[in-house]
Amino acid sequence: MKDLGDMHYFLGMEASRSSTRLRLTQSKYALGLLWPQIDLVGANPCSTPVACGSKLSATDGDLLPDATLYRRIVGSLQYLTLTRPDITYAVNQVCQFMYKPRTAHMVAVKRILRYIHQRLVGLWSILSPNASKG
Repeated sequence: MKDLGDMHYFLGMEASRSSTRLRLTQSKYALGLLWPQIDLVGANPCSTPVACGSKLSATDGDLLPDATLYRRIVGSLQYLTLTRPDITYAVNQVCQFMYKPRTAHMVAVKRILRYIHQRLVGLWSILSPNASKG
């Protein structure tokens, strides 16, 4: 086996390490894979991934003519929840309508994307004192 040094980028996750912390982010993944799929240029950012009091229904709005884009984005969002627990509930809500997504569901997905765009953060992990390089 060969030591390749510290990990910097692996499977869409960026890792940066200080003496006491390990930071995992997927900001490059979020920007590179999610934004080209949907036009959000000039969209207003939002402070929460789900509107207060909103509840999605299987009958809200019209059926999407092609559900491929919806499924692709929601699948990407599921992977993004590894480092973004703040969007887990919202992503779970839109995942329930993968079979027959409607326009209201796509609006909810766009809101999650606008929230992510505003807050490109990651997880911090405190390293134990004996986890330092050496």
